[in-house]
Amino acid sequence: MQDLDPSTTGLIDPFGRAVTYLRVSVTDRCDLRCVYCMAEDMTFLPKKEILTLEELDRLCGAFIALGTDKIRLTGGEPLVRKGVMTLVRSLGARIGAGGLRELTVTTNGTQLTKMAEDLYAAGVRRINVSMDTLDPGVFAAVTRWGKLEQTLDGIFAAKAAGLAVKINAVALKGVNEDEFDRMVAWCGEHGFDLCLIETMPLGDIGGDRTDQYLPLSLVRSRLRKTWTLEDTDYATGGPARYVTVKETGGRIGFITPMTHNFCESCNRVRLTCTGTLFMCLGQDDAAEFRDLLRAPSTDDAVLAQAIREAITRKPKGHDFVIDRRHKRPAVARHMSMTGG
Repeated sequence: MQDLDPSTTGLIDPFGRAVTYLRVSVTDRCDLRCVYCMAEDMTFLPKKEILTLEELDRLCGAFIALGTDKIRLTGGEPLVRKGVMTLVRSLGARIGAGGLRELTVTTNGTQLTKMAEDLYAAGVRRINVSMDTLDPGVFAAVTRWGKLEQTLDGIFAAKAAGLAVKINAVALKGVNEDEFDRMVAWCGEHGFDLCLIETMPLGDIGGDRTDQYLPLSLVRSRLRKTWTLEDTDYATGGPARYVTVKETGGRIGFITPMTHNFCESCNRVRLTCTGTLFMCLGQDDAAEFRDLLRAPSTDDAVLAQAIREAITRKPKGHDFVIDRRHKRPAVARHMSMTGG
């Protein structure tokens, strides 16, 4: 393992990767119960275990001082957290030279009709909206009690506010696999990028994941029957590999943790709403920051050193497996804890 020079500002992991992207789950709560993300009967964390918005802001600020230039706010559903715009505005004020290059949000879209304009005013320019289907009945089944119209209204409110929208869709066998041509066409019509995601073995969702898993290699080969997919070097700093759809001019991203491990270029760590930092989505090793943040003796230097130490433990990659011999989740925590 390489030693990190405490006098440098950047965060470099043991494999020489610069860690510049922080994903922050601001809440474990959500107003939907998507079948690949949560169990229907979830038990959420007590308030005392959740970092305050001020604590989240301080920890994000420490990462920014150490070279983090992109922060994505996630959940659960981040926009259901009371007062979350206070955090968004504070982070948005750090966009610029020597600070953040980009502040983004991943949302299910239910709150966007109320909050899209505020997000844009705070400095957010791109958002990801999770929407796995354009069929109202399938949408209700996948989200367990969501309404497609509410999410669509939010998406178009975001577009009207000036936000670039990317649609995130989890590929689910037997659920939405016959919809991808339709979604490509719809996203192309409205100017949205589309990102397809393989389901990941995180958390007990009350079902067999082999019943959900659909490899994107298969999805991509099916799409090629209708669309001309052209390679592109476009990248957002995340794990998606993009192609351009010649017929629409739009882009499709593929996130393939199962069929093509993307760990060699990983630049991300994930902070939960309780102050737990996961250096890898698919590993259980973590660093705890809540007690440190709440200790009167913790100054900025102590916080920075704790972050640096955590990065020295970032693993080379994850070990996701989904097959009939591995029905149990690879990681016990639900996706909603770390925000994907």
